[in-house]
Amino acid sequence: MEQVSSTGRPVQITVTDGYDLKGFKGDAPVTFIRAEFNQVVLGDSAKITISPEGTAKYNFTSSFEFNTEGGITLDDLAHKPVFLTMTEVLPKEKKQKEEKTLILGQAVVDLLPLLEGESSFETMVPLHPVPGSPLEPLRSGVKCSLEVKVFVAEPLLTTDQISEGNLLKVTLEAAYSVPESFIPLQNYMVGLQVPSAGEKDYPIFFKNGTLKLGGEREPVPRPKKWPIANILAPGANNIPDAFIVGGPYEEEEGELNHPEDREFRNQAECLKKRITWDLESRCYLDPPAVVSFQKRIADCRFWPVEITRVPLTTAPKGKGAKFEKTDDEGQPSFHGVAYVNMVPLLYPGVKRIRGAFHVYPYLNSTVYEKTKCLFSLFRDPGHNLIQNNKTGGINSPLSKPAVSKNLKEDKVVKEKDIEGKLRPGDMQAPSIKSQSSDTPLEVEPSLCNNPEGQQYVEAGTYIVLEIQLDKALVPKRMPEELARRVKEMIPPRPPLTRRTGGAQKAISDYHMQIKNISRAILNEYHRMFGKQVAKLGNDLDCETLEEQKCQLNYELNCSGKCFAFKEQLKHAVVKIVREKYLKTTSFENQEELQKFISELYVFLVDQMHVALNQTMPDDVQGTASTIPTSSEQLRLFAFEAEVNENFEMAAAYYEERLVREPQNLEHWLDYGAFCLLTEDNIKAQECFRKALSLNQNHVHSLLLCGVLAVLMENYEQAEIFFEDATCLEPTNVVAWTLLGLYYEIQNNDIRMEMAFHEGFKQLQARMLQSQVTKQRSTGAVEFFEEGGKTESSLGLWGITSGSSTAAIKMEAQAGAPLSVLDEFLDESSHLKSDSHEPILSVQSQDPNTSQKPSNSFLKEIPPKKEASKWQESSTCLQPTPYSVSQTPITIFMETIRFLMKVNAVQYVHRVLAHELLCPQGGPSCEYYLVLAQTHLLKKDFAKAEEYLQQAAQMDYLNPNVWGVKGHLYFLSGNHAEAKACYERTVSFVVDASEMHFIFLRLGHIYLEEKELEELTEAEDALSEANALNNYNAEDKCFLRSVSQSNRNKSKNKPMGPNQMDKLLHSKRNQKDNLWNGRK
Repeated sequence: MEQVSSTGRPVQITVTDGYDLKGFKGDAPVTFIRAEFNQVVLGDSAKITISPEGTAKYNFTSSFEFNTEGGITLDDLAHKPVFLTMTEVLPKEKKQKEEKTLILGQAVVDLLPLLEGESSFETMVPLHPVPGSPLEPLRSGVKCSLEVKVFVAEPLLTTDQISEGNLLKVTLEAAYSVPESFIPLQNYMVGLQVPSAGEKDYPIFFKNGTLKLGGEREPVPRPKKWPIANILAPGANNIPDAFIVGGPYEEEEGELNHPEDREFRNQAECLKKRITWDLESRCYLDPPAVVSFQKRIADCRFWPVEITRVPLTTAPKGKGAKFEKTDDEGQPSFHGVAYVNMVPLLYPGVKRIRGAFHVYPYLNSTVYEKTKCLFSLFRDPGHNLIQNNKTGGINSPLSKPAVSKNLKEDKVVKEKDIEGKLRPGDMQAPSIKSQSSDTPLEVEPSLCNNPEGQQYVEAGTYIVLEIQLDKALVPKRMPEELARRVKEMIPPRPPLTRRTGGAQKAISDYHMQIKNISRAILNEYHRMFGKQVAKLGNDLDCETLEEQKCQLNYELNCSGKCFAFKEQLKHAVVKIVREKYLKTTSFENQEELQKFISELYVFLVDQMHVALNQTMPDDVQGTASTIPTSSEQLRLFAFEAEVNENFEMAAAYYEERLVREPQNLEHWLDYGAFCLLTEDNIKAQECFRKALSLNQNHVHSLLLCGVLAVLMENYEQAEIFFEDATCLEPTNVVAWTLLGLYYEIQNNDIRMEMAFHEGFKQLQARMLQSQVTKQRSTGAVEFFEEGGKTESSLGLWGITSGSSTAAIKMEAQAGAPLSVLDEFLDESSHLKSDSHEPILSVQSQDPNTSQKPSNSFLKEIPPKKEASKWQESSTCLQPTPYSVSQTPITIFMETIRFLMKVNAVQYVHRVLAHELLCPQGGPSCEYYLVLAQTHLLKKDFAKAEEYLQQAAQMDYLNPNVWGVKGHLYFLSGNHAEAKACYERTVSFVVDASEMHFIFLRLGHIYLEEKELEELTEAEDALSEANALNNYNAEDKCFLRSVSQSNRNKSKNKPMGPNQMDKLLHSKRNQKDNLWNGRK
C-alpha cells in the first residue's frame, strides 16, 4: 500500500461473522473476504469454510490510514464506502495448477458515522449477490449478511469540527423533457462546485446518466445510489436507508411549482424522454468552508449547475488494446446550465431544498451576470481530464487483487476519479464567489450562440435536484425558547384568589335572581293577559285567575322559559349550598341526602318569600328602572363616540367595559386599538400586553405587541413576538407578513424573503383548500392526480429589484410622510410592469424574461370568516372586504385589513408600498380605498377625494366606495353630496361594510332638511335610544328636534319619502341587535 504520514490514524474494519451463506459447489464451500476502499485493496481474509447452517467466522481485520494532511480525507470518508467482496474458492480439478474463484456477492459499509463524532460502531450489512450467484434465491426470504465492526483509536473530528462543520448531500434525480436528438451510448454529465476546505472549491460530478424513452413515471420511493462506477453486485449500488421520496409540487423550492406547470410536468415525467441518475454525492464542509458557503450564497444567490453530453469512448477489441481519446472528446456538446436558488438554505432552520429547475443554454455572459461565476467546469482546460470515459475501477474485474506496487506511478496518470469527483490535487477549481471587480478578468471568450444548448429551451428541459445539509446554516429558535422569552417580558397574570363572599352574599345573590325571574314571569303574564286584565279590571274571579295560571304554566313549559329560569337560579342555589351549609362533598347515604334536600327546600322557599315581599308591590308604583347595558352595547356606544370623534366619551365606555370584565382580553384589545387611533402608543402597548398576560398563546395579542414594539423601536422584542406567533400558528398569513416587514426594517433581505414566501405559501394553500372544498360540493374536483395528491402553486409574493426595493425602504422610515407613497402612484403602471420580474425566480423558458403567475383560480374563493368578535370590529373609516370580491389575493392586502381594524395606520403605509409593487397586487379598488381612508383620518380631504375617484373608476359598483365618499363629504360639511352618496349606498343590493353609521349620518341629514314622516314613531325610536344611552348628546338633539317638529307639523315642509322612518327604525334595530348592522 501507499506510504502514509506518521501522523495518520488507522481506521480498522473487522468482519466478524457471516450468516445465511451459500456457495456454488458443495455444502461446505470455502470462501474469503476482500476489503477495498478508495480504489485500494486493503487485504484478504483467511479461507474459511462455511458451516452447513450457513454461518462462518472470519474475524478478519483490515485498516487504512486517515491523514488530514493528504491521502485519504474527510471527503473520502463521506462519499466512499468500504466494499467487502465475498469470493468462493472452488476445489482443484485434475491437472489444475491454480485455484479457481467465483465472486458470490458484495457488502457495503458506510463510514458516515465517523464524521458524526463516533469512534466505533457495529453494523449488520446485507451481502448483495452478484448475477448468477447461489445467494440470489435467498433474496426473497432470509438475506445473507455480514457483521462488521469499525474502530478508530480516537474520534476523527474535534468537538469544534463536529459542532461547527457540516455535511452537504447533493442528490441528482433526473433531467426531464430532454431534446429528442439525445441518443443512448452517451455520457450525460452534470456538475457543480462547492467550497470544501476553507476557500478551496470542490467540484461534484454526476456521470453516466441513463436515457429513457418515457412511458411511465419514475417510482417513489426509490433508493439513492452511490456515485461509483463498476460495482459488481447490483444491490450494492444503493445507499443504505437513503431514498428519493418525491413530494407535491407546491412544497418544492424550484421554478416549476405553479398551477400552469402542473400539466407540463405530468406529461414530461410520464411520456417524454428523460435522463435518470438517482445519485447522491456527499461533501464534508469544515467550519471555514461552512462560513464560505454561507457567504457565497448570500453574495451569489443563484448556483450554476451545468449539464453536458460527452461521447463514450469505446474499448478496442483485443487483449493488448488501449483506450484511445477522440479529437472532440474535450469539447462538451449540448452544454446547458440550471440556476438553482440557494437562498432558502439561509432561512432559519432550513436544511433541505428540492425542486425542478429549467435548463438554459450555457452563455458566459448570462452565467456571470446571474451567478458571478467566471469559469465553466466542462470548458475549463484543466477539466479535460475528467471527461475521458475509460472503464474499470476498484470493483471491476479489471482491478488488481492486491495493493499496487506502482501506486505512485498510477497517481501520475491523471485518470478520472470514478466516484464522480476530482481529487483535490487534480485541478484547482475556480471560485464562484463574487469578484471584487465588476470587470471580468481574462477568461475564454463567451459564445455568441449555443444552438445545441438552445434545444434545452425548445424542449422545456428541467432537472430535479435536492440539496441537503446535516445541520441548518442558520439555527432556528425553538418554540419553547420563544415562549420563555415572551413569559420573561410579559409574565402571565396570576390566577385570581378565591373570594369567600360568605353566606350573606350567597343569599343576596339568590334574592337578586328571584327578583329577576319574578319580573320576567310578570312580563310574560302581561303579554298574555294584559288586555284582558285591563278590560275586566277588578272583576276577575278566582276561576279566571286559575285558568290564566294554567295557561301561563303551559306557555312557560312549552317555550322552554321555565327551564331557562331553573338554569338561571341554579348557580345561586349552589353558592348557598357551599357558603351557608358548607357542603362540598358527596353524601354517604340516601337518608342523609333526603334530609339535606328537605332542609334546603324549606330555606329556599322562605328566602323566596322574603325576596318577593321586598319586590312586590313597592316598585310597581315607582319609576321605570334603568335599562341594563351589556358589554356589547357599551362597545357599540364607544364605537359611535369614536366615529364622531368624541374620544373622551369613547374612552369612558371602553374603561367601563374593562371594569366590568377585566379578564376579557378582547376588551383590552379594543381599548388598545382605540389608543392607537388617538396615537397614545404607550397606553396601547399596556393594553396589548395586558391581553397577552391573560393568554400567552393568543396570536393576535402577540402580533399587536410586535407591531407596538416596532413602532416604539424595541426591535429585539418585536422579533420575539412575531416569531412566537408564527410558531404558535404556522398557517397565519398575517404573522408571516409582519415578520417579513420586521426583517425589512432590519435590512435582512434573505429572512424577509423567507417570511414573505412562507406567508404566500400558506395563503395559496388556504385558497386551494377553499377551492377544492367548493368544487367537491359541486362534484367537479379536477385537482387530483393519480396518487391522490393535490398539487398547488406557491406563486410569487412580489419582491422586486432595484429601485422598487429602494422605494419600499424609503417608506419604511419612521414617520415617513404620505407624499412618498403618493409618488408611487404617478409611476404605478411603470412599476407594475417592472415588478413582474422577481429576484428569486426564473419563471419562463427564457432566462432574460419572467412569467407572471396566474391568479385566475383565486377569484371565486369564499372569504375566511374571522373567529373573534374583536377582529370583526372596525370603524367607518376602516376597510372591510367588498362582499363581491372578499378574498385577498396577496399577503399584503390581508395584512392591511388586519392593521386597519386595529387602527395601526402608521404600519399600514409600509404594507401599502409592498401591495403597490407586488406582481399579484398593484393599484386596485381596495388599495385606493385604504389610501383614501388613511388620508381621511388625517383630514386631508383633497387627497382622499382623489383616491376615491380612482377607486370608483376601478369598481363603480362597490358600495364601500360610495359609503366612504359619503363620510368624506359629511366630514367636510358638504351634506348635499354626502346625502347623495349615502342614498346610492343604501340603494345597492349588497350592503356596505358600515351601514350602521351610514344610516345614522343620513338620518342626521334628513333631520336637518326636515324630511320627516310619522314623527311620532321617530320620537318613540329616539326615546328608546336615549334610554339605552342617556349620555349621547346626538340622540338627545335628534329627540328634541323630532319632538319640536312633531308639535309644529303644520309648519313643516312637505313630507319626503318614507326614508326617515326606515332609518330611525334601523337605528333602533341596530341597538337591539347589537352588531347586525355591521355584518
